[in-house]
Amino acid sequence: MKLIVGLGNPGKKYDETRHNIGFRVIDELSKSFNIPLNQEKFKGVFGFDTINGEKVFLLKPLTYMNLSGESVRPLMDFYKIDIEDVVVVYDDLDLPPGKIRLRQKGGHGGHNGIKSLLAHLGTENFKRIRVGVGRPEAGVAVANYVLSTFRPDERQEMEEAVSQASKACESWLSKDFLNVMNSFN
Repeated sequence: MKLIVGLGNPGKKYDETRHNIGFRVIDELSKSFNIPLNQEKFKGVFGFDTINGEKVFLLKPLTYMNLSGESVRPLMDFYKIDIEDVVVVYDDLDLPPGKIRLRQKGGHGGHNGIKSLLAHLGTENFKRIRVGVGRPEAGVAVANYVLSTFRPDERQEMEEAVSQASKACESWLSKDFLNVMNSFN
C-alpha cells in the first residue's frame, strides 16, 4: 500500500493559496488516476484504488495545516501503511516558485504541517516532495504570504510545478524513490 498526502487548509478561501499547493497536487492525482476523494474519515478526505496491483491512497487532511499529523497517523494505523510507503507533498518557502525538490527524509524547516507530522509519526524518515512558493518580500509576514494567492506572473510556473510533483508521485508508484529523486531533482 502507498499513501500520498497533500498538505493544505480546508475551505474555499484557501483553495488558491500558496499553502495549499499540496492539496492541488492531490486534486491533480485524483483526476489522473480517476480516484474520487469521496471518503471523509480520520479528520481528512481521501480516496483509494488499486494501481499496478497496489492499493494507493490519496489524502487531504482537513485539520488545517498545523495539525496535519492528526489525520495522517490514524489513517496509516487503520490501514497498516508503513512509513516507507508514505510521501508528503507541501509548499516550501526556501525554493523559488515552480521548483520542486524531492527528499527521503529531513527536519521541518520551520513548516508547521511538517512539525505536526514529525510529532505524530515519531520519525523524520518519510518521503517528501517540496514545491517552491518563494519567500515573501521584506515586511510581509510569512503567515500572510503563505495564505496569499500566486501573482499572475507566477501562475504558469506553479501549474507546471503541480504537474511535475504529480508526475513524481506517479513515478514513485512503479520506481524506487531514489530513482524518482534522480529524475525530478
